[in-house]
Amino acid sequence: MDIIMTRRELLKAMTAAGLGLALTGYAGPALKKLMAEELARESNTPVIWLQGQGCTGDSVSLLNTVHPDIAEVLTETINLQFHPTVMASAGESSLQMCERAIKDQKGKFVLVVEGSLPLGADGHFCDIGETAGKPVSCIQWMKRLGPAASAVLAVGTCAAFGGIPAGKPNPTQANSVSQILPNATVINIPGCPAHPDWIVGTIAHVLLFGIPELDEHKRPKAFFSKLVHENCERRSYFEEQKFAKDYGDEGCLFELGCKGPIALCDAPIRSWNNKRNWCCRSGGPCIGCTQPTFPEHEGSGLYGCLPLSKTEGIPWARREEFAKTRS
Repeated sequence: MDIIMTRRELLKAMTAAGLGLALTGYAGPALKKLMAEELARESNTPVIWLQGQGCTGDSVSLLNTVHPDIAEVLTETINLQFHPTVMASAGESSLQMCERAIKDQKGKFVLVVEGSLPLGADGHFCDIGETAGKPVSCIQWMKRLGPAASAVLAVGTCAAFGGIPAGKPNPTQANSVSQILPNATVINIPGCPAHPDWIVGTIAHVLLFGIPELDEHKRPKAFFSKLVHENCERRSYFEEQKFAKDYGDEGCLFELGCKGPIALCDAPIRSWNNKRNWCCRSGGPCIGCTQPTFPEHEGSGLYGCLPLSKTEGIPWARREEFAKTRS
């Protein structure tokens, strides 16, 4: 049976098939051009980006996006109306963009949140602007913008799961986006920071096709479905029980606290800085920054060695032999 597609349907189909590939830098010019054309049609969707309690690392990561570069993202992929770091306006004029989104664009804009959200001090550990001379907390903006948004993207582990600010003893009572907006359509894009491809790819998917397929922690499966350990270039050392004794040494980094056996993301394949490097290749262990348990990891911390019970899902012929060396 013949299948007839319009040009627009063809563009969307090709974009859907090539989106992840394009973001790794392997798409050819023709496919990238088609994607740009289709995204341009959808780029009227406004994006409001709030910064909570964080280091701005996710914004810096976004600025380092390569395929497409940040100029393409801002001019062809998204209609970024509010971002405290990169927007030209300031003060009351900038906050009017948020007010306009709430009043005139309900259900038509995407809210991006970076950083955790502190409940301590009535939320005033993190304020964004003033109204009638009084500071307005990030949480107050969240509670107004969140219900009005078509989707809420929690970018970075602080926004997605609380991250380092929520670590014990959590003096500011830092919370994740989902804790503040339990009924909102939240997509978590964790990472410390999140990879620019994860950010741009998820935003593009939301604009073109709606909410992507998510895992149990509301992470896009396209980026967070494989354990770091599965694709790690040092995995053969793990199987051979050849463990590094110090950072930068040859060998598996498991004994130095690598969280690859529990961390889900595609960093070993995608790499960072235009595919130059990633954590384990540079000699440092994976710290599991995409996991809800980061940074404490149930007591093992960033660099404490995982218990063997955390590797039970990984085929490991010499597990019993190694266990004897740990007892």
